[in-house]
Amino acid sequence: MQLIYETHATTVDNEREIATGWLPGELSERGRAEARALGERRRDVDMVFSSDLRRAVQTVELAGLAVPHFQDWRLRECNYGELNGAPREALEPRVDRIGMPFPGGQSYTDVLELTRSFVADVKHWFGDRRVLVVAHSANRWALEHLHGSRAPLEQLVAGGVNWQPGWEYEV
Repeated sequence: MQLIYETHATTVDNEREIATGWLPGELSERGRAEARALGERRRDVDMVFSSDLRRAVQTVELAGLAVPHFQDWRLRECNYGELNGAPREALEPRVDRIGMPFPGGQSYTDVLELTRSFVADVKHWFGDRRVLVVAHSANRWALEHLHGSRAPLEQLVAGGVNWQPGWEYEV
């Protein structure tokens, strides 16, 4: 299966340096333009899976792809618990949260296992397809660890977001 991963487009919270976590989020004007550009560069996919959080769903809607779109809660950003909606700097150092959950939330290992489960299911049911996934930074770190560079999760989280227009994985 060819899995193409794209981060949801830029949100108002991103621009304000807020850690949205499990809150819905809303695309900014810049993000809406990015979502439309995503649609132009990903017209060759067979289906789209996204997080069920509003910012990811809105990215897919604005992309305007003429393929089935499925939402999966396992593709949510890390739940920062009490820190959902806090200033981004309050999450630091994130690498301390690889195995230890945020207060009232999840660890990055929790996100890794949910992402692993998602990929296994999609591969089982749609293994011969070109699948676009629109989700969050924690899911990209998980995919990169599982199917990309296979770098340690600690290294990926410490490296930060490092946005680019998509990553492609053979699963």
